[in-house]
Amino acid sequence: MKENKKAIIYQLMPRWFTNINGHCIPNGTIAQNGCGKFNDIDEARLRSIKSLGATHVWYTGIIEHATTTDYSRQGIATCHPAVVKGKAGSPYAIRDYYDVCPDMATHPKKRMTEFEELVNRTHHAGLKVIIDFVPNHVAREYASDVKPTGVEDLGQGDNPMLDFDPQNNFYYINGQEFRPHDVNLGLGENAYHEFPARATGNDCFTATPSRNDWYETVKLNYGVDPRDGSTHFSPIPSTWHKMLAILEFWASKGVDGFRCDMAHMVPVAFWHWAIAKIKETNPHIIFIAEIYDVGLYRSYIFDGGFDYLYDKVTLYDTLRAILRGEAPASDITRCWQTVEGIGEHMLNFLENHDEQRIASQQFLGNPFKALPALVVSATISTCPFLLYAGQELGEPAADAEGFSGMDGRTTIFDYWSVPSLRRWHQGKPTTRERKLRTAYRRIMRLAVTQPTLANGAFFDLMYVNQDTLDTWRQYAYLRHYDGQMTLIVVNFGDTTISSAIRLPSHAFECAHLTNGNYTCKELLTGENGQTIFNGKDASFEVQVEPHGAVIWHFSKIKG
Repeated sequence: MKENKKAIIYQLMPRWFTNINGHCIPNGTIAQNGCGKFNDIDEARLRSIKSLGATHVWYTGIIEHATTTDYSRQGIATCHPAVVKGKAGSPYAIRDYYDVCPDMATHPKKRMTEFEELVNRTHHAGLKVIIDFVPNHVAREYASDVKPTGVEDLGQGDNPMLDFDPQNNFYYINGQEFRPHDVNLGLGENAYHEFPARATGNDCFTATPSRNDWYETVKLNYGVDPRDGSTHFSPIPSTWHKMLAILEFWASKGVDGFRCDMAHMVPVAFWHWAIAKIKETNPHIIFIAEIYDVGLYRSYIFDGGFDYLYDKVTLYDTLRAILRGEAPASDITRCWQTVEGIGEHMLNFLENHDEQRIASQQFLGNPFKALPALVVSATISTCPFLLYAGQELGEPAADAEGFSGMDGRTTIFDYWSVPSLRRWHQGKPTTRERKLRTAYRRIMRLAVTQPTLANGAFFDLMYVNQDTLDTWRQYAYLRHYDGQMTLIVVNFGDTTISSAIRLPSHAFECAHLTNGNYTCKELLTGENGQTIFNGKDASFEVQVEPHGAVIWHFSKIKG
């Protein structure tokens, strides 16, 4: 039997993951609120992550980004606060692609060594390492202090007199000063000056972006002329070469994968070229695209070479709507149909740094009510599942941390401590947190170790169960592999259901199973039994608790 191919990716921000300061103040400095460190992510914490079924850790916010904290003593130029969001700064406003964030180092001058040691610890724990690659934009004050000899900075060699040139790294708004709306750039010689202005990261080709734009970032030029959309990829643009060198640098550090921020804002032709080159010497490295246009999915997989893509606009958005009573459970069928043929390339999730926490009042409030969505997201496909640190504890993100405000998300802009994680690290989780984490652990480990779930094919049962289930609140499907079959039924409703789930003969044909005697085991509770499947079609009686799920596994009795 082949090795299980299912991946569980645990996303964490070192900035707050191990910060145990229980007295953070909104908009606090690093001295006031503290900051998690690379060295704090020790063997015990990595074992704890691994125990959840995780196969990879996505360390978010590793590369040095713009911040208001002064590291001039460490040889790092100070950032102008006008073009930094929050006290800690956005981890997606990269200041130096060849360095790591000094905030997270116990000894800032040894920050790269401490990161390399974290990579080694993670590998020793049996986990692989994913970091962010942010190819679409950089901080407005991008400048590398530690770039390797012979490497040119982004913007070095540009001709700023040209709004667009294929060999420029930035887009320029010639003859205009950068003047964002509703952003205080300071006064006099202490003001932030940028002339000529450069285009802003969210494709804002004006000198006057708004506060709601990504005004703290500058758009990178991959050879696409914004005036008419024409492409100029021969000769290969300078930006392509510089970004490939950055990928090669991090691959040399032992990184196993890149989560590529806003990948769809970068031409697929670049990805086709760069990913192939990286995989020539590092075939194991995976590339994950943050992408929100379903129409581009197949191009970024088959043309671009991505291994996995975010599936936000289909499965995530649908499950969120179902949980909130805004859509029927039967809409899940449309989700897998939309990605049919590429489903194994999706990345499923219920939380990440961009989305509201399940337990937040802005989303669902009660994290236990999301367990049927968790089962679906983690077991509907062989594709990876992403788990966001604190999700397994029901973190409600109820704080107004600073720049973020009280938005139901854990801040990526501020120095902060996450209450549920703080309690976990201190060995003081609540009974409720322990119970939820146990449920997550059971489901995650099943998803990654049970062969039918980790490697098997999918079969939708809703077309034969329209009258046996409430299609607004329940959903049923099969996973089958190597002569075995697993039935999953989830209940998003408030009452217990009892139902005889129809299993059509076509499902047995697809699974290469025949009628006869079968052992059956409910994998979440361990309940055992036997059943007989006879005749052209079969059925199996299930009982599912409110906001619950059952996972019944069937194996034919030989002889």
